[in-house]
Amino acid sequence: MATQTEEPTVSGAVETRAVRSYELFPVTVRALQRLSPTFMRVTFAGPTLAHFADNGYDQRFKLIFPASACGFEKMPTSERWYSELRALPEEEQCGVRTYTVRAVRQAAGEVDVDMVVHEAHTEAECGPALRWLRDAAVGDEILLLGPDARWDGPHGGLDFHAPDGAELLIAGDETAAPAIAAILEDLPVTARGKAFIEVPEAADALAVDAPEDVEVVWLARDGAVWGDKLIPAVTEAARRMDFAKTEQFDENEDEMIWEAPQEVAQCDAYVWIAAETGVVKTLRFTIRKELGLPKECGAFMGYWRNGAAWD
Repeated sequence: MATQTEEPTVSGAVETRAVRSYELFPVTVRALQRLSPTFMRVTFAGPTLAHFADNGYDQRFKLIFPASACGFEKMPTSERWYSELRALPEEEQCGVRTYTVRAVRQAAGEVDVDMVVHEAHTEAECGPALRWLRDAAVGDEILLLGPDARWDGPHGGLDFHAPDGAELLIAGDETAAPAIAAILEDLPVTARGKAFIEVPEAADALAVDAPEDVEVVWLARDGAVWGDKLIPAVTEAARRMDFAKTEQFDENEDEMIWEAPQEVAQCDAYVWIAAETGVVKTLRFTIRKELGLPKECGAFMGYWRNGAAWD
């Protein structure tokens, strides 16, 4: 899960071939499956999903939740949809959150999304996704804003760009677990490296079909703070890797961090990390500043920020 505010062009039209990189897909909930105490798999279905692009890896898309006052009646569809949405009265604004595609089945018109079920203690801690998920039922209507397979150019929303043969270090917390699982299952069989996934408890360790030479380590927080298990494990693994050293390092003072080069670089080692922003900043400083990983050889993404509403 990320916090970007991209404004792709959207359109309700799905029958014409006036294709755009992203489209609105009206869908319903076909199935809800509790995978673990923390993860819920939601299967969305609809005939237009035959055109939902299956790009693999960490493909992002947006879930759009009905507004409390008017459902999807006021949802804008122009090129400036996001700014137009935020200009509406709060009760008429659809909730928007970004997720990772877990699976696409175009022939069946289905898309799977693994959502995190957080235990928010107050209504203020609940974002639109959590409020929707608490009461979600088969048949519920929702909108997906995702990549259109009929578009010939790049869709964007992909940040995993590891070069062939590079040693991999992949890490994240529960919000990145679906993306990491999708990445691992899309890697070539020759891939090698380690993946660390920090989750609330041991029961959240899910089965993932990773290449034989990619070790997958699930780290249970068991009540500890975010990053308590992830930071030392990833730091130790990074220190054992052979980075092409660089002296270049840009301090990032932004509230959120999103450093994800879009080109495939010539790297012997590649790092992909997504988690709570403070955790990502700590690991970025260690791996980029202290250990010298070149900027083009790693993606560091703050999927969420401690203190903000749970998605």
